[in-house]
Formats: sequence, C-alpha cells, structure tokens
Amino acid sequence: MSEKNRNGKTSARQALQAQRERDKARAKRKRTLTVAGAVVVVLAAAAGISIAVADRDSGTKTGSGDSAGSVTAPRGAAGKDDLVIPVGAADAPSTLTVYEDFRCPACDEFEKTFTPTIHGLEDSGELRTEYHLVTLIDGNLGGDGSLNAGNAAACAQDEGKFRPYHDVLYDNQPDEQDDRFGDKKNLLTLAAKVPGLKNASFTACVDNGTHDAWVKKSNEAFDSAGFGSTPTVLLNGKNIYGSTALTPDSLKQMVQAANKGKKPGKVTPTAGPS
Repeated sequence: MSEKNRNGKTSARQALQAQRERDKARAKRKRTLTVAGAVVVVLAAAAGISIAVADRDSGTKTGSGDSAGSVTAPRGAAGKDDLVIPVGAADAPSTLTVYEDFRCPACDEFEKTFTPTIHGLEDSGELRTEYHLVTLIDGNLGGDGSLNAGNAAACAQDEGKFRPYHDVLYDNQPDEQDDRFGDKKNLLTLAAKVPGLKNASFTACVDNGTHDAWVKKSNEAFDSAGFGSTPTVLLNGKNIYGSTALTPDSLKQMVQAANKGKKPGKVTPTAGPS
C-alpha cells in the first residue's frame, strides 16, 4: 500500500470515530422521535383523530402498500422482507451476518482482513454469510455512493455474481470523503473486472437504480435493529466484532467449535472469480 493510501486510510479511520459518535446521537434522536410519535398517536386515537406518522429520518414512507410495491429485491434475496443477500451453502451449519456500507473504511478493513477466511469457510460448506447493505456514510457525509454501490451489488446478485463484485468494490474503495461510488459510470467500469458481469441487463439495473428502494429498506431495518455502526458482524446471532479481539484464526476456530458434530452444507460453485 502506498504512503498516500495509508494516510488516506488513517484519516478515514479518524473520521469513522467521529462518524460513530454522530451515529449514536442520531440513534438517540430517532428513539426520542419514535416515543414522541407513539404518544401523539395514542392521544389522537383517544380524540378520534386519524394521524399518519412518517419516518422523517429516512425521508421515505415505510409500511405502506405503495412503498412495499416499489421495492424490488434482487434475485435470490432471503430473510425477513427479502433483505438478505446470502453467500454459501443454504444448509451450512453456521451463519455469519454482516451489515456493511461500501463507503465505510472500517468495513473495508474488515473485508481486507477476513475475506480469505470467510471465503474458505463458505467454500467448504461450513459457513453461510448473509449480507445486509447499509447507507450510513451517505447519511452522515452526503452523496449517493453507499446507495449506488449497494444497488450495483444487488444488480450483481441478479447476475449471480454478488461475491466477486462485492470484493471488487472493497478492493477499489475510495477515501470515505470521496463519493466516487456515487458515479454510476465508475461502478460499471469496476464491473468489467468481474468476467461476464457487465452486460446489458446489469448496466440497465445500475443506471435505473432498480434496487434503490430495496437498499433504503435494508438501511431502515439496520436502524430499527439498533446497531450503531458498520461493520456489525454476528456469528449465529452473537455479535463477535468490535467488542472482542477477533482474528481470522479465531473466527475459524469459533465456526469449527459451533459446527462440531454437524455436517457441512452442500456447496454449489460460486459464479465468477473469488
């Protein structure tokens, strides 16, 4: 890594700390608004008044038929409300849940450190990874890079190439302050690094923002879950990243301990290079 890139990543990590403090403050404000909104609805109901409460924080309507109808999940999406992009054997004995933002420098650090181990566990049928896409950086720093990259990754899922494109995005992540992923042409250029991905349907999906509403709904679910920062990483439902000194070796040991006595899942070939 060049000195310039090291300095950029150091600055990004410093900015991330400030970002996390903003995330905590935003979560506190949102909880306050939620409680206040609930009180208003109760009082209004007692008075016989119908009140619609909007999610002002996200700027989008949630829970309505119109909003639900506009959400297009990528092919193969799973989990509650189809907000999960799964990688690995469906019947793998352990599940790694990862909440990530493609603009997030800490997510990049996690991926650079753990990707080879995670892929190895996926390919041996020991682990299924469930990705949830988040847009925290767009909300904190402005821009559309988190949203556009999330949509492009969902478009890659449509083509059966989420995993390699996901890795390409992190291999080419710009500085947190640089909203380069907001440029769809850049996202399409990076897609050329994944053989067979940059076709007419993928290009149209990226250009049209086909999965934008789905990415936004995924981010809303992240907010509702009360997680404060990205990456948030859970192994079989237990938070394992940030509070403990996780390493690739310890992750592998944790998975093997959880899988003791269990058969590995049935693995199907991953589309595109790892």
